[in-house]
Amino acid sequence: LLNGSVYPKIIFGRTEVIDNTLNPNFVRKFFLDFFFEEKQNLRFDDIATMQLCANKLDKKDFFGKSDPFLVFYRSNEDGTFTICHKTEVVKNTLNPVWQPFTIAVRALCNGDYDRTVKVDVYDWDRDGSHDFIGEFTTSYRDFSRGQNQFNVYEVLNPKKKGKKKKYTNSGTVSTFLISAFYLFYVLPNRTQLNFTVAIDFTASNGNPSQPTSLHYMNPYQMNAYAMALKAVGEIIQDYDSDKLFPAYGFGAKLPPDGKISHAFPLSGDNENPNCVGIEGVLEAYFQSLRTVQLYGPTNFSPVINQVARSAQDVTDGSQYFVLLMITDGVISDMVQTKEAVVNAAALPMSIIIVGVGPAKFDAMEELDGDEVRVSSRGRFAERDIVQFVPFRDYMDQSGNQVLSMARLAKDVLAEIPEQLLGFMKTRGIEPRPALSSSELPELHSGSEVYIHSISIC
Repeated sequence: LLNGSVYPKIIFGRTEVIDNTLNPNFVRKFFLDFFFEEKQNLRFDDIATMQLCANKLDKKDFFGKSDPFLVFYRSNEDGTFTICHKTEVVKNTLNPVWQPFTIAVRALCNGDYDRTVKVDVYDWDRDGSHDFIGEFTTSYRDFSRGQNQFNVYEVLNPKKKGKKKKYTNSGTVSTFLISAFYLFYVLPNRTQLNFTVAIDFTASNGNPSQPTSLHYMNPYQMNAYAMALKAVGEIIQDYDSDKLFPAYGFGAKLPPDGKISHAFPLSGDNENPNCVGIEGVLEAYFQSLRTVQLYGPTNFSPVINQVARSAQDVTDGSQYFVLLMITDGVISDMVQTKEAVVNAAALPMSIIIVGVGPAKFDAMEELDGDEVRVSSRGRFAERDIVQFVPFRDYMDQSGNQVLSMARLAKDVLAEIPEQLLGFMKTRGIEPRPALSSSELPELHSGSEVYIHSISIC
């Protein structure tokens, strides 16, 4: 198994080693049983592990040096760039060494080794107004050369370059760790993903009967809530074997007495909040819009705590919980929500928050701990478990809903595997021992076959 790997795997087989090439042609054959009546997932993933350092970056802080971090962007066919990775912040240094990280090659360059990869260098500021130090471009093919004279990149700031005749650069960044190893393995039906949905039913969404409402039930196209739910749910449901999804609403007055609830089951059954499939969740959502009164405030903590109570009962790696929250506004119980997130970070659980509508979601960035971990009463979350995105950033300008949903799903689910592995590692949940070829198990119903290329040193 992989050195340092924490995901429970059983070795299925290995390719032969092809020396000194980025374009290997493997010839070893692997035979798998095929069941026509069952879904069997075959997946190919190239995963790169790399580490970078910098030298003599520009000083940006008045009372210190700089707090640098890197942002990686994949180039798209239309000339635009999409963010695909952020490093951690290294405090108070002009010569940072960032921790090694892994990233899917398709996320970095869409599998095209010569596609442009842009890297921005920033100085972190507490208020979020990070200072731009400079940028450089490269490709995965160049990255893969590892530590050599070709992998030292000048960090250039176009504004400085245009103003100062003697400007050389704003420092350099070097790659000094990157490698690859190829593995075939079977992932047994051991870790079950449990998917839960929570939808914002506060009055700020507008009257559902009016076209201006974010909850408007247009007979010809889905509203933003339905699009976000369907986009994420249809991907993740393939990893939830029973297809029974707890679905909740928050911020509404419920019949018959008008009591406000921040975790009411969309199914209408307090004893059974499950909906059958994503279509069942959508049906329950639309039905709830007809029966409850949109109200407020926007409290997140009750639903997070609801899912956390389920997660705390299963911490052996057999189950992992993913909560999707869709909202239109600012959180009303931020203090309680931070506390809930810090507690949940110790459990097998991830939280995806999708913001819909035109509101400012600045406060949500506090929960997405990419740069600074969420804290509450002096305690920091032990893992980054929250991914927040505003849906408007993924809306296709031509109105193509399918494309918008695909873009959203791809980004919001990107961090789940790493978060799951992070939990496994912190709890010391080790992979099963490798099996010899004579001990390899037969494929059974529910097993998934994965073919991965994994980077190690």
